[in-house]
Amino acid sequence: MPLSFDPQQFPVLAIDDHLPAVPIDRLSVFALRERFTRSPAWQPELVVERQLSGRAPVHASVLVPLVVRDGQVTVLLTQRADHLSDHPGQISFPGGRAEGDDPTVIATALREAEEEIGLPQRYVQVLGTLPTYTTVTGFIVTPVVALVESDFTLRADPLEVADVFEVPLAFLMSPAHHRRHVLGEGDEAREFLSMPWNTQAADGSPKCYFIWGATAAMLRNLYRFLSV
Repeated sequence: MPLSFDPQQFPVLAIDDHLPAVPIDRLSVFALRERFTRSPAWQPELVVERQLSGRAPVHASVLVPLVVRDGQVTVLLTQRADHLSDHPGQISFPGGRAEGDDPTVIATALREAEEEIGLPQRYVQVLGTLPTYTTVTGFIVTPVVALVESDFTLRADPLEVADVFEVPLAFLMSPAHHRRHVLGEGDEAREFLSMPWNTQAADGSPKCYFIWGATAAMLRNLYRFLSV
């Protein structure tokens, strides 16, 4: 099965609107800090994708940047450049593979975020990590969740990042916006989630950021963590 395809061409099989949204009071800065400080017992819903790559596993980290703006929290996401060999054009968190001189998974996420989008580490307060998620391409990804002060100025690397945008955390933590799709049939079937964010481009025209795959899966695990 090819690794490159248009996920928006696969029909929506179900929407998880039967599940409750994370209560809004759990999405405040104070509540987020408390949840990571006193983490409850929980299990991630999504852990690994069907492996379609023969490469050896590679450890990586992503930063899940929760930007605080006027008391509200948004999630900062990127759109990867179309020419990249892994996950071209997809919506992702800033991050990448671990390097030998990275002392921790957190250090990897912070370094990659600064290299990719120019996010200075002084604006970032790490809350904690979520369980690893293994992608279809063999990356074992640690999501590093952090609060980010909003007065930063980004400098995205055009060789890696085509766009940077933010989505309200409350939108992503509502399963009414979580859609289910299936790729393939029979033993080859692979289910994936999408969370499309419809907004406006700079010129005022409609624009849809199609959040899906590993990014949607890690957001779904964040939903599980915040909702227990």
